Amino acid sequence: MAAWDKRLAGVRGVLLDISGVLYDGGEDGGAPIPGSVEAVARLKRSRLKVRFCTNESQKSRRELVGLLRRQGFDISEGEVTAPAPAASLILKERSLRPHLLVCDGVRSEFGQIDTTNPNCVVIADAGEDFSYQNMNKAFQVLMELEKPVLISLGKGRYYKETSGLMLDVGAYMKALEYACGIEAEVVGKPSPEYFQLALKEMGVEAHE
Repeated sequence: MAAWDKRLAGVRGVLLDISGVLYDGGEDGGAPIPGSVEAVARLKRSRLKVRFCTNESQKSRRELVGLLRRQGFDISEGEVTAPAPAASLILKERSLRPHLLVCDGVRSEFGQIDTTNPNCVVIADAGEDFSYQNMNKAFQVLMELEKPVLISLGKGRYYKETSGLMLDVGAYMKALEYACGIEAEVVGKPSPEYFQLALKEMGVEAHE
């Protein structure tokens, strides 16, 4: 115990990923990874601040937290840093009107955003909505813009569900980058700005 206390000297907070760390998703809601519920509970009982930092972009924070709570996790919506709310703030700050290529489950996070006459594209893990028709529409919107802006909620290659590995948003982001000759702005891990946002919301510095 003394060894751990020494290692944690000066540490005030812990950032936890969710998918693949706390639970594996799936059509049936997924399942917690063995020991993860207890680990979160133990951290919550410690002196450390805990924040959940995820690239989950198929579900709203409310839906994600509800799922995790049903699996036994001690977690609240206010403890989660997620890419869709972060992207929504960016859209407001820059007066961007997105064409959304996202799952229906996460559209509520953009409820206060004007989506008429789009001047950018926001792409997330759209799952079954990554059809040729939907990808081509996003491509067309970008190609019609003088200065195309593509915002991607994460850039993962794949992730794990209970049924196996699933293709992630990064593959589709790269397709649009290649087709349009542009570079996407990534909102989510591993963007340093995203981690800084999580630290700010947790109230700690990076060295802590």
